[in-house]
Amino acid sequence: MRGPTTSSLEAELPKVVSSWFAGRGWEPRRHQLEMLALARSGKSALLVAATGSGKTLAGFLPTICELAGRSGEGLHTLYVSPLKALAVDVQRNLIGPIAEMGLPIRVETRTGDTPSDRKARQRVRPPQVLLTTPESLSLLLSYPDSFTLFADLKTIVVDELHGFAKEKRGDLLSLSMARLQALAPGLRRVGLSATISDPEAYRSWLAPHADIDAVELVEGEPGAEPDLSILIPEGKIPWGGHSGRHAAREVMELIERHRTTLVFCNTRSLAELIFQDLWAVNDNALPIGIHHGSLAIEARRKVESAMAEGQLRGLVCTASLDLGIDWGDVDLVVQMGAPKGSSRLLQRIGRANHRLDEPSKGTVVPGNRFEYLEARAGLDAIDEGELDPETFRPGTLDVLSQHILGVACAAPFEERELLAEIRSAAPYAGLKDATFAEVLSFIATGGYALKAYDKFRRLVPEGDGRWRIARPIVSQQHRMNAGVIVEQPLLTVRFRGGRRLGTIEEGYASTLAPGDHFYFSGLSLEVEQFKDSDIIVHASSKSARIVTYGGQRMSMSTHLANRVRHMLADRHDWHRFPDDVREWLEVQERRSCLPEPHQLLVETFEHEKLHYMVAYSFEGWNAHQSLGMLITRRMENADLKPLGFVANDYALACYGLEPIRDPRALFSPDILEREFIDWVEQSYLLKTAFREVAVIGGLVDRHHPGKRKTGRQVSFSTDLIYDVLRRYEPEHLLLRAAWNDARARMTELGRLVRLVDRASATMLHVEAERMTPMAVPLMVIVGREALPPGTRADESLLIEAQALADEAMRV
Repeated sequence: MRGPTTSSLEAELPKVVSSWFAGRGWEPRRHQLEMLALARSGKSALLVAATGSGKTLAGFLPTICELAGRSGEGLHTLYVSPLKALAVDVQRNLIGPIAEMGLPIRVETRTGDTPSDRKARQRVRPPQVLLTTPESLSLLLSYPDSFTLFADLKTIVVDELHGFAKEKRGDLLSLSMARLQALAPGLRRVGLSATISDPEAYRSWLAPHADIDAVELVEGEPGAEPDLSILIPEGKIPWGGHSGRHAAREVMELIERHRTTLVFCNTRSLAELIFQDLWAVNDNALPIGIHHGSLAIEARRKVESAMAEGQLRGLVCTASLDLGIDWGDVDLVVQMGAPKGSSRLLQRIGRANHRLDEPSKGTVVPGNRFEYLEARAGLDAIDEGELDPETFRPGTLDVLSQHILGVACAAPFEERELLAEIRSAAPYAGLKDATFAEVLSFIATGGYALKAYDKFRRLVPEGDGRWRIARPIVSQQHRMNAGVIVEQPLLTVRFRGGRRLGTIEEGYASTLAPGDHFYFSGLSLEVEQFKDSDIIVHASSKSARIVTYGGQRMSMSTHLANRVRHMLADRHDWHRFPDDVREWLEVQERRSCLPEPHQLLVETFEHEKLHYMVAYSFEGWNAHQSLGMLITRRMENADLKPLGFVANDYALACYGLEPIRDPRALFSPDILEREFIDWVEQSYLLKTAFREVAVIGGLVDRHHPGKRKTGRQVSFSTDLIYDVLRRYEPEHLLLRAAWNDARARMTELGRLVRLVDRASATMLHVEAERMTPMAVPLMVIVGREALPPGTRADESLLIEAQALADEAMRV
């Protein structure tokens, strides 16, 4: 039932807009009209609505209605999305209705892929609606003409808000919105999102000065409940692995039975591998494709167009398609491997059936028995409407440094005015005067240890609190290097004729030689030669290796981890599990034990003359990796002769030549004091984090006019500066920023602290006579974690896994 406000608003729609709705037999939805009402009263809004509810149209309807009633040039609405592909997709879906209404509204995109001549023209003669990304918006604000370009801006629409608000890209966008508000004081802010558990936190993030009351919350009608299932071929789940590859034929059969299927993978490497597996069993030669962020833009656009036109039956993809792409023919989503979080799973499932009154259909393919429990936990969470909690953090200082320099590139600034503007961005609301002064000093001199070098002088004071750039080339260097996504050094993969296939990381490329074969872009490729920053290849029919990528690994969310712990402890819940999973847990209980949710189970046992310790904490791969490094160091100091460790999301296994009699001593809380600091400082972690913040903060340039630094050159530059600062200025702003990154993202220190606290309070130590059933998924990968996927080792791995399982399951 619509109230009088929405009914009267519907009557007040411009005739051309109401006729367009009527011509399709549609009526505007309640939340679309509410967004229009808020726009007409000049209020900002956050719309939280299910996929298929017309969120994008709700965001743009006020713009269309306003521009339908007047003519004229000038930028009216900015649309910001986290993905280039999403901006292109929205442009396609907006231009159609606008053309059908016969409205003279120009809609254009501006991303890193936009040709330079069009970018230059957009600054002089902008469209009424510009679709862009946080990075491209930040660059636009660095030009002197930004003052006139944005002076009459009415609205900024931030789509898929949950996709980046809590990350560095969110920091950058929040600062850009604060700048826009200063240039166009009447600016309205609009956020669009689905699948968030804490809308109030996002209202605060979106609002000027974090004033939650300045942003109204609009909630769309709930959609149909999703149709979710877990795929278990022949009722059996493997002991080892994490990809669901064993189910390739069954997934291909699902593709055959549906119009269009999206097959989501958690990594680019897995996407290439799954594509090859599906192609090998594609007996009917159905058209299937692959899409991930390392493929060339031409390849991605070709696939996106084919999907939009309904030409593909299946598409293997990664997080590059997590958000917002509207392909109406998709009627099934398959998640290969564990979902890692209920919000992420719901977001991916929402890509199927963009209709509010029809359920989205999805299935999860677990790779092992622990992954089955995680998948079951994810489905239960969605059934109960529980999403992963939202955790916001203060804005980072490397992003702030980049933004301040961008502001200076546009025009000199007065520091008190700029500080007030920066504090109006929610992530920086608590920025202290002293910290702001330190950031200014860093941009002006590079810091105490670097101030003798002229190249680090980018800002100079004019007096009376005003600052300007030190020399004109600073602006050019800033625009060539700005951005907050710092990828690993890349090499371009090309055919000899010049066609570009995409990029692979320099570290992986260094393992290749002419004559080697690798799978990429859905093809088997043979390396011909290395030429500058290119790898020249030709297509091959031979078996190949899978390209691997560095970077952060996605960990299971704390929310799902808690659910899995409760599943293990609740025997009454096991009747829902497949027979082999139920038997696995029953034998585990007989041979060892199953911990209560608050306990940390640690098992020790001997296997093939080595001594193992396995801790089942469920705190995620990153925390387990960090703890594995620390514990093996302690084992070394205790003369336990460690040989190594392996980890997954569920457990950590350390092994050596001597038995571990007292695990509590290895887990004592003081491990996170001096030992943790020493390890991080001596490992690659801090240097890796410093490389990222040095590039984002502008201390090291990746690009120069006419040339680009190689990855080795960038690493050499950052390592050199890192060593200087560690020695002469250990409290440098960027070293602190690198430490914060290393703690928060790379080691997941918060989860590590919980793990160690639980160990000291509730450790349950079981000395088993031999390997236990729950240890098998980890034991399978001991000594094999460095093997590339897709080799013949996979087959021997399955054989060995069964042998280990037979031993563990013997009662």
